[in-house]
Amino acid sequence: MQLLPFALALHALAAVLWVGGMAFAYWFVRPVAGQALEAPGRLALWSGIFARFFPVVWVSIAVLLVTGYYMVLGPLGGFAAVGLHIHAMHGLALLMTAIFLHLFFAPWRRFRRAVTRMEYDQAARDLNRIRWLVATNLTLGIIVVLIATGGRYWPF
Repeated sequence: MQLLPFALALHALAAVLWVGGMAFAYWFVRPVAGQALEAPGRLALWSGIFARFFPVVWVSIAVLLVTGYYMVLGPLGGFAAVGLHIHAMHGLALLMTAIFLHLFFAPWRRFRRAVTRMEYDQAARDLNRIRWLVATNLTLGIIVVLIATGGRYWPF
């Protein structure tokens, strides 16, 4: 049984969950939370959102890497056989993963600790750092989606 269709579907689903989750949080939740909630409530909301979303990101990263390497190194014939768009997606995926690792192990941990201790000024600074990292990863994720959907048809 060929696993390529299954791997491709899982790969796309993982990308949709990660990039779509960032888009929803950044474009829809953030503006409303900023207007509707005072700092303690807003910071607690984001702490809860991240606590639920980040495990999904971890699973998405694992699925993306496993299915991506399976497809390239198996059915697609290796990195030498794939187009430039696959190399671009691969490089951007590694960059996005590195950004997420930094976000998770540095500002997210500080943010969570500050919210627990009710150190709202520090939590707000960490949340702002997280916002910039999410905005960066969201931008890169949109670029990856554009490459994934149209890259094989580009002339280079």
